[in-house]
Amino acid sequence: MINQPKVKLAVVGVSRDCFPATLTKKRVAAVMAEAKKAKLANVVDCPVTIENEIDAMKALEWARKEGVNACCMFLGNFGPEGPTTLFVQKFGGPAMVLAAKEENRAVLKSDRGDALCGVLNFSYNVGLRRLKVYIPEYPVVDAKGAVRELKDFTDIARVVLGIKNLKVFGFGPRPYDFLACNAPIQPLFDLGVNVQENSELDLFEHFHKMASRKGEIDAIAKDMQKELGKNCPYPDLLPQLAQFELALMDWYEKQRGASEFAVFANKCWPAFQTSFHFVPCYVNSRLTGRGIPVACEVDLYGAVSEYMVECATEKPATLLDINNSVPDDILPRGIKLAGAEKRDLYMGFHCGNTCMSCLKNPAMKYQLIMNRGLEGGGKPVISRGTMEGQIKAGAATMFRLQSNSDSKLVSYIAEGSFLDVNPCSFGSLGVAAIPGFARFYRHVLIQKRFPHHGAYGFDHAGKALFEALKLLGVDDINTPKPAGELYPGENPFAV
Repeated sequence: MINQPKVKLAVVGVSRDCFPATLTKKRVAAVMAEAKKAKLANVVDCPVTIENEIDAMKALEWARKEGVNACCMFLGNFGPEGPTTLFVQKFGGPAMVLAAKEENRAVLKSDRGDALCGVLNFSYNVGLRRLKVYIPEYPVVDAKGAVRELKDFTDIARVVLGIKNLKVFGFGPRPYDFLACNAPIQPLFDLGVNVQENSELDLFEHFHKMASRKGEIDAIAKDMQKELGKNCPYPDLLPQLAQFELALMDWYEKQRGASEFAVFANKCWPAFQTSFHFVPCYVNSRLTGRGIPVACEVDLYGAVSEYMVECATEKPATLLDINNSVPDDILPRGIKLAGAEKRDLYMGFHCGNTCMSCLKNPAMKYQLIMNRGLEGGGKPVISRGTMEGQIKAGAATMFRLQSNSDSKLVSYIAEGSFLDVNPCSFGSLGVAAIPGFARFYRHVLIQKRFPHHGAYGFDHAGKALFEALKLLGVDDINTPKPAGELYPGENPFAV
């Protein structure tokens, strides 16, 4: 996948000057040996062990020359909290802290590292400098434990780095009928995201400009035909879709400006169909599959949410309506609900924007609702171009980052699964099983006024997203509560 940061993570050893620096160096070497065994090629060790502020500046100079964009401050012993946090402050990128666990009885005699003291002092100094640093649930680790944390932090850092270098292209006014898409954009700028809003006429004009690049259009159309195979009933449509894909990719390449990465949030109906004479869903699904989410209905926060999920999982994501309930008669007898109850099941749906690799039986079709509204239910022409099928069964994370009407960032994260159940309907859709969803829906999604769109990743990514949100300064993070624990305002007599 393109359009994502490559995390280069440095393990920076620190040593309090009353401890031997060799203790830190030995423990860093053990971590790097385990990292090599685990094939963490993105993890490098800093040749400077920080004992004082001059060392911190030397380590910082090395990190900049080496293109390091994330760091792990490794307390091989107690560590000097002042120089350590000074490095983190001036480094500026995502940072975490780990401390060395005592290996055995023998080290206690003279080589004890006093890790718990060190992390406490580090945390206190992080507060003094008003820094946000990732501290794992169990920050005192042996070498193998350190590697597990480094791997997890790579995912967290990728999300943070992506957001800090992201531009959102919006095409068209956010639709009146979906006021939930009209969230204030100030919080996006506060995160470091750049927003470029354009008219759909800009996209329409750019689409027509691409017509002269026939060789490129033909190549894209040929690739589409190869990808779709027998599941393409409209081969005559492919050149138009290819021209549209070329227009979006050309805009992506030439309009990112100072930003390294970009996503789209585009107007997609109803005037789109009567102007472009197709629906953009299949093209949107192709770009999203490469790491460039294209959110429907000019949903800026939806596009950012999809992007965060893709950075966390390194897999395609999708944007779905939290759509409809699941009738009992479509559920196979004896089906296991992945820890959920029947009332927790619902269908995630969109017209046809989900990447083919995430669908069980993908095929190009037409948008049924648009066909009825724009073509009177007749032979589909301008409503063609969706990518439809059942979402594959497997692990899933539903996620949303949103601004409320007061320009405050709110979010939710819930892990669950898509079930292997035929949804018996149209679009890109699947039956989602999120344990505790019924209460979560009522007391988080409704109560906190989240919109109907959710981003979905096809893996469990809750840990990475939760910690990335904290590093980005998002405090209102909502997750499902277990049975017996009430949500704020939940009626205890109704549970």
